[in-house]
Amino acid sequence: MFKITQLPSGVRVATAEMPHMDSISLGMWVGVGGRYESARLSGASHFIEHLLFKGTRRRSAKQISQTVEGVGGYLNAFTGEETTCYYAKASHDHFDTLLDVLADMYLHSRFSAADIHKERGVIKEELLMYHDQPDHYVHELLNETLWPEQPLGRSLTGTAKSLDGMDRGGLLNFKQKKYVAANTVVAVAGHCEHNDIVQRVAKVLVLPRNGRSPGFEPAHEAQRAPRLRFFTKNCEQSHLAIGIRGYSRHDARRYALKSLSVILGENMSSRLFQVIRERHGLAYSIQSSTSYLSDTGALLISAGLDTKRLHRALALILTELRKISRQPPSAIELQRAKDYAIGQMRLGLESTANRMMWLGEHLLAYGSIQTPAEVERHIAGVTATDVQKAAADIFRDNRLNVAVITPSKDEKAISSLLSF
Repeated sequence: MFKITQLPSGVRVATAEMPHMDSISLGMWVGVGGRYESARLSGASHFIEHLLFKGTRRRSAKQISQTVEGVGGYLNAFTGEETTCYYAKASHDHFDTLLDVLADMYLHSRFSAADIHKERGVIKEELLMYHDQPDHYVHELLNETLWPEQPLGRSLTGTAKSLDGMDRGGLLNFKQKKYVAANTVVAVAGHCEHNDIVQRVAKVLVLPRNGRSPGFEPAHEAQRAPRLRFFTKNCEQSHLAIGIRGYSRHDARRYALKSLSVILGENMSSRLFQVIRERHGLAYSIQSSTSYLSDTGALLISAGLDTKRLHRALALILTELRKISRQPPSAIELQRAKDYAIGQMRLGLESTANRMMWLGEHLLAYGSIQTPAEVERHIAGVTATDVQKAAADIFRDNRLNVAVITPSKDEKAISSLLSF
């Protein structure tokens, strides 16, 4: 299903052949993100992501987008804690166009002083926009609470101070050290043939065989008691985000944690949705998710609430977490959760874009690519006892973190609830 070839330069090319599809998705991945940055360079990875779209020796910013959109394609990028990805999608007969544009951006971006000055202002506006969106900003506050005074706790977009401190030399130096062959993956999914893709990439993405994958500061977990970040803001709703430190992507217990997350809040059948919305009518939506990193991870729960209902909703959420840490789910509930997780994965992988994401994420994270069948076997093997043990392990006071954005000033009332 998946094929991998390492070029002489060290660049890895991974493909998922889907001959029945008309589209093809191409991702150029770099194993660098926010946690690879010092405080002084906070936001550098995201800044560089923006600058790669601002023009090359051959193309202006407008020509970059026109070249892809002019063939009916789509072009975008994202920066995470551990990876940066530039990706495009179009009909398979336009693959060479997509590859030429992304390789041109990767290799020949101008990083002009004028573009850096302009984009610095754009990113500052992006920062202000996120701060004006409490449902987004509450998660930044939660990250600061989960990982205080360390790279994982800093915003991926940086701060106004760190952005002002970055110049062309510093950004280019960062890129030259991180954007190296050994740290680069080209992932392709859709109507393609592996050997043909490898040959095309080798001709266009010419990199010297040097450099090595960068390292990062390990996560520090010295928490002893629940932590609360209480942010008072004049807004229509109160926004709640709960983060409980979980497991890394290398921990076998992550499959039990995924089942636990589904049971708690990943769909309308989940316990939190049924209790918070259906039974008590306290929120329009509530959801849970899992986050896995190289050396740590978290179970996340979030909801938007009427401020008068915040206290009650938080108490009910914590009650549900205590319940499942003391009593395993029924066989029927667990089977539904596992079937949901497997079904959602299968549906997602029908898309060439999602299958490309699977390739890039797995190859950078693990050095190999798990097949969906392997993941399904792990999920299917989770027992009710596994789920209850995972809940009992992570639902502890020294793992509990809460961020709240609210017009209320009653911080003590919220803080008094924070205990398992």
